[in-house]
Amino acid sequence: MRSNPEISENEIQRSNTCDQAGFIEMTFIHSALKMKVLFVVSELAPWVKTGGLGDVASALPAAMHAARLDIRILVPAYPALKAAFPDATPLAGFSVVGRNVTLLSATINQGSAQGLPLYLLECGDCFERLGNPYLGPDGLDWPDNALRFGALSRVAALLAGSDSPLAWRPDILHCNDWQTALAPAYQHYLPTATAAASVITIHNLAFQGLYAHELLPQLELPEHAWAMDGVEYHGYLSFLKAGLQWSEAITTVSPTYAQEIQTSAMGMGLDGLLRHRTDRLTGILNGIDTAQWNPATDPYLAAPYDAKRLAAKAANKAALRVEMGLADTNLPVLGIVSRFTEQKGLDLVVALAEELAALPVQLAVLGNGDTLLEEIFNTMAQLWPGQFAVRIGFDEALAHRIEAGADLFLMPSRFEPCGLNQMYSLRYGTPPIVHATGGLADTVIDAAQARCGNGFVFSPPTPDALINSIRRAVALWRNTRRWQALQRRAMKADFSWDAAVRQYTDIYRALSTARENN
Repeated sequence: MRSNPEISENEIQRSNTCDQAGFIEMTFIHSALKMKVLFVVSELAPWVKTGGLGDVASALPAAMHAARLDIRILVPAYPALKAAFPDATPLAGFSVVGRNVTLLSATINQGSAQGLPLYLLECGDCFERLGNPYLGPDGLDWPDNALRFGALSRVAALLAGSDSPLAWRPDILHCNDWQTALAPAYQHYLPTATAAASVITIHNLAFQGLYAHELLPQLELPEHAWAMDGVEYHGYLSFLKAGLQWSEAITTVSPTYAQEIQTSAMGMGLDGLLRHRTDRLTGILNGIDTAQWNPATDPYLAAPYDAKRLAAKAANKAALRVEMGLADTNLPVLGIVSRFTEQKGLDLVVALAEELAALPVQLAVLGNGDTLLEEIFNTMAQLWPGQFAVRIGFDEALAHRIEAGADLFLMPSRFEPCGLNQMYSLRYGTPPIVHATGGLADTVIDAAQARCGNGFVFSPPTPDALINSIRRAVALWRNTRRWQALQRRAMKADFSWDAAVRQYTDIYRALSTARENN
């Protein structure tokens, strides 16, 4: 197989008229151009997505590709992806973890990801399953998840080593969350010459991939890997611990979350290891796709708008009320787009149902997850029709319309590694109300700071603290001049991927340089 042709030297040379800033930019591009990255992930938006990981898996490699890194995505060949790329061609076959697998090659050509190479991993019936990539129809984990994602991790490690059948060899193996975290352990325990340097990104430390010791030989790991400084974690085989133990760099998705996970309160039992490896840990704030999430061009909206045309936002509020069945009245609309889990703090909203109804405000909710929370939100909508409206499920278009049509956006998460919806909300001039944690604390500044505030921040995560913040927000909403000033400050924030790409490239370059010097 031939690797993709690189851009010629002439294309990246500084012209005689280039200023110093231009020279620095060209130097960055030239350096990035030489970097080859295999980005391994278990989901990829818009085809397979359960949360923010799918969005990041799509947007970050696209931004790196645009910055001229030679990056390729490796992802399971789920039915939705095979349907989206019917012309994917076989590249190589492997036998891993007792299964025969096939690597397919395709190219993403949409949005900012024009020409981005994609590897799809077929594994018999491992990934030929509709719906959630991790859960069966009963809502429980697929019983063979360890071997499914063990196969993905094993192939990732093979492609990053000298035994790879491909001519293209990465300098960096970038893994994401527990589903790919066994790859650095394979690199360590089954080493091959010229193996790529490894990076693992923690998108959510709460999900760790814990399995029985008996699976160790099936996963093709040696018995001596079963150790406190190996893959063992309180009597279980932990995919995530393996990645944190053996990756050469660890990143997570916001600076505050990087600090939080080193504490016993939020370290999910891995805080000791993370403190031990703190010199390898970096918090890099996620970005968002600013082309997809742009109220001036969003095709899902009733009316486009921007910071200079805020009056047009009212048309989106009116359209949202009609769509959701909310009454046409002079009340602020609070939006929620979320998974229904304890992490997201939606039980705090439920506890405030009567107070929200009496305040009064309207509520537009989209999401699914915990069946009890789904039932309670549906009951709220029945008890206060026209004031509370709930849609169970996920609807990408409606998510955009809630961001645009709501006056305020609620994110009372108990913990939030990064969060994307608060960034969407800021971009759409819909000030978020957030608990001060993780990426929410890194992106939302309380309106009490009049010159730079862009939303509302509360702590601790209790109903009282949340309702006090909502009351402050509603009071400010009633002051049109101050409210619009807050909206415009929110819409000025830059949440593109540019800064994150530079930070990741710096880490990649440092790892490659260290390899070259050893």
